[in-house]
Amino acid sequence: MAALGMIEVYGYATSIVIADLVAKTANVKVVAIDKHKPGKPDEVPIPLIMAVKFEGDAGAVRSALDAADEEAKRRGLYVTSSFIAGLDESVQWFATLTATGKDKLRNMDLIED
Repeated sequence: MAALGMIEVYGYATSIVIADLVAKTANVKVVAIDKHKPGKPDEVPIPLIMAVKFEGDAGAVRSALDAADEEAKRRGLYVTSSFIAGLDESVQWFATLTATGKDKLRNMDLIED
């Protein structure tokens, strides 16, 4: 079972920077980038929260998540992050679940138009 790293940050551009950073930091695969709006958009720096989700072995995911956390905090755009060392197969498909439903980066052949 692969480990899963998830980080939420403010802003689309920040999410792309974070996705690039985790891919370059360790041997992980970015499996989804998702978006949602914060509950009180007037009270946050950017009214868009992006989640970057990535998988790999536990050590690689932990290393990539630590680097991502540090960069997002340095930019002042960190929301939260989570690490799951051994993602259960019965919930693994949640890793690629997105709000738009069609922008999955994994299992693209399963999407029907």
